Amino acid sequence: MPKNYDIIIVSTSRWDDTFSSVAFSWAKEFAKHNRVFLIDHPYSLKEFLTEYSKGNKVKSRKSALLYGKDIYKKIEGLPANLTVVTPRLTFPINWLGEGALYNSLSKVNEKILYSTLRQVVKDNNVKEYIFINSYDPFFLRDIPKDVKAKLTVYQTIDDISQETYIARHGIRLEKEAMKNADITLATSKELTRIASQYANQVYCVPNAADFTLFQKAVTEKLNRPKELVGVTQKVICYTGNISIRLNYDLLRKVAQFHTDKLLLMVGPTNNDDYKKAGLDKLPNVLFTGSRDITELPSYLQHSDCVIIPFEYSILTKSIYPLKINEYLTAGKPVVATAFSEDIKDFSDVAYIAQTEDDFIASIDQAINENEPERIEARIKKAEANSWQARVARFWEIVDSNLVLN
Repeated sequence: MPKNYDIIIVSTSRWDDTFSSVAFSWAKEFAKHNRVFLIDHPYSLKEFLTEYSKGNKVKSRKSALLYGKDIYKKIEGLPANLTVVTPRLTFPINWLGEGALYNSLSKVNEKILYSTLRQVVKDNNVKEYIFINSYDPFFLRDIPKDVKAKLTVYQTIDDISQETYIARHGIRLEKEAMKNADITLATSKELTRIASQYANQVYCVPNAADFTLFQKAVTEKLNRPKELVGVTQKVICYTGNISIRLNYDLLRKVAQFHTDKLLLMVGPTNNDDYKKAGLDKLPNVLFTGSRDITELPSYLQHSDCVIIPFEYSILTKSIYPLKINEYLTAGKPVVATAFSEDIKDFSDVAYIAQTEDDFIASIDQAINENEPERIEARIKKAEANSWQARVARFWEIVDSNLVLN
């Protein structure tokens, strides 16, 4: 059951990022019963200078970023208990090698975040709080004694060693964050195994879905996305980052085999691998570009089959894909590669393909076997994996560890 603690979260993402954010999802659910202060991932000086002219995200934060003023923001339509906090600008240091200069500037950045944390505690009369670092080991790996938390939690979301840019310092910093935390939450079985080598107490608490949002694909009649206006063929849809996790050769084979269908890729493209595979040249493949998470239910409602075509790799082995529960909440038939132990847990409601040929063949099977009872089973499975269920599990873990402490 929720306890009368405030919750302070620092995250690797920001509340207004276009993709699904684990930390923001936690924050929204916590805020139904607790005061929550979500400290956005800090903007660096480089980000400020390069992005200021591109849009309102940075401009709207200018006072907070430069002067430390107006750092608090309430988000319309979300619980009043949720407050977003913007820290001041930090130095961009990840490009530096390990050594004296990096360590010196890292300490400066830490002081900026310590100052933000202390201000949150003071301004809001925070007495007892739970601190959660959601996959951001570059900041607040420990908490100053003068604002000591009731319990500190580190959450690992991906295998940080497989993310080339952040791995440079992230591997050792995440180990440090885990060692400092009272408990570590891991979003997959593989991450639980990895974290257990360094952390004190490790619990597997997988990602979930915003059940209320994605249920709209089932309960409401949503406008057809502009890309699908006039489209009459069946739609195979993927939503999410178009990145190194995807098997692009498999996607090309899907499009070439299912020429009577449209392969719809909804999300930002983070590299040119899809071009190397020739996907951009195929007439039945369409890339929408980045879309806000609130638009996804409409794309899902007007799709006939949804896919998770992940590569088999060290990175994907550690992934519990947030999107599986989004897809199932929308009631859609899912075809996925068997990239991790966690995805295999969904074999009762999704088509988990062991080979590329199985994946391609399962798409027609999924579309044809879409009876009401199957839709209901998918939704029921997703409901057990809602953020509400995850937060309930969180409080069970907190309770047991507070007793131990």
